[in-house]
Amino acid sequence: MRRILITLLLAVSMPVLAQQTPALEPIPEPPPPPPGMTDIEEPEVTIVKRGEDTVTEYRIRGKLYMVKVTPPHGVSYYLVDKEGSGQMVRDDSAPTLAVPMWVIKSW
Repeated sequence: MRRILITLLLAVSMPVLAQQTPALEPIPEPPPPPPGMTDIEEPEVTIVKRGEDTVTEYRIRGKLYMVKVTPPHGVSYYLVDKEGSGQMVRDDSAPTLAVPMWVIKSW
């Protein structure tokens, strides 16, 4: 019985072993970014320890737009400058939802 089982397993596995891996082609280089899109800025992130809280500040061009406060025990909360006026508003409604808010033009 064991010999029949071993023979069947070998017979089934032989076609799998006989397959050759296909020749892989290199991935082409990504195209260059469109004109005017080369000056995309990444936010400056500063992490500061204030008391027992860890405060993470996010800035673009030196302007503070979001603060994440992480207490030692509990849930993190965010303070967001939604209108760009410098007034931070606590935003606990949906921390996983990030609505895209891009600056189209600034003077």
